[in-house]
Amino acid sequence: MKAFPIVIDRETQIANNTNYGIQEEGMDLRDYFAAKAMQGIVDSSVDSGLETIQIAESAYLIADAMMEVREN
Repeated sequence: MKAFPIVIDRETQIANNTNYGIQEEGMDLRDYFAAKAMQGIVDSSVDSGLETIQIAESAYLIADAMMEVREN
């Protein structure tokens, strides 16, 4: 699933001779969740000494949990 799919209205479809309304382009929802989580982690860990890789790993752990909860 994409976080920001591109929606094409009917007028644009006609102008471009296409038959589809949504293109599956954009950022993956998991990556979007991770980026949002990372913002909070960075804000709260400025003085904690966390390494960059630890911050990224934590962000994706949170994103994975969000994706799992979202499916339930």
